Amino acid sequence: MSKKINTKLTKLIKYYSLINHNLIFNNKAINRYAQKNLGSPLNLVKKLEILKNEILEIKNCKLKENATKIVFSDGNPKSKIMIIGEGPGANEDLEGLPFVGRAGQLLDKMLHAINLNRNNVYITNVVNYRPPENRRPTDQEIERYLPFLKKHIEIINPKIVLLLGSTAMNAIINGDDVISKVRGKWYKISINKIKPYFIVSFHPAYLLRQPDQKKLSWVDLKMIRDKIKNLSIKIEKI
Repeated sequence: MSKKINTKLTKLIKYYSLINHNLIFNNKAINRYAQKNLGSPLNLVKKLEILKNEILEIKNCKLKENATKIVFSDGNPKSKIMIIGEGPGANEDLEGLPFVGRAGQLLDKMLHAINLNRNNVYITNVVNYRPPENRRPTDQEIERYLPFLKKHIEIINPKIVLLLGSTAMNAIINGDDVISKVRGKWYKISINKIKPYFIVSFHPAYLLRQPDQKKLSWVDLKMIRDKIKNLSIKIEKI
């Protein structure tokens, strides 16, 4: 009997030696994360909330002092298509959302023409508070809000950015060219750690005043539609 026990014990010792039993029966817990840092990053919504609060905390800003609400964004933050306008108007200032007036209604129609809508694009402005009397933001105001805009773009991490109007164009694409010479072309520009494709087109408010220019905007929209296809962008929905 004793001989049989010793034989079994010898076999067990050899078996555990072969399978490296220390890895199995070690009293110390295995650290499965030792090889990589898997700390939980801030999710998209949280990052946007932090950015919005940073803008809300801006001090000594005439835009903020004269505005009713911050106009931060609208649409789907998971979208790979981002639209940037100039700044809020009267309707946007009241509702706290970009492009909700007549220009916004036209923008919705423009997006619909290439099978997009506010559920699958993301919209913001260069400045987040309404300039008095709907005037253009000053160069100083644009410069002050530009770091927030660039951070906004980086958080969304779009593949395509549509810049509507000369203010958005000048904020991102440095230069003195007029919009008629810049629109309808693709630019790949580094924004902090990302490098999306940018395209410039006329602001919907301008198109309401100059409807004959809609034909050129349609060219730009078709370029966006083709780029979405070429980049194999999946259109997300909320």
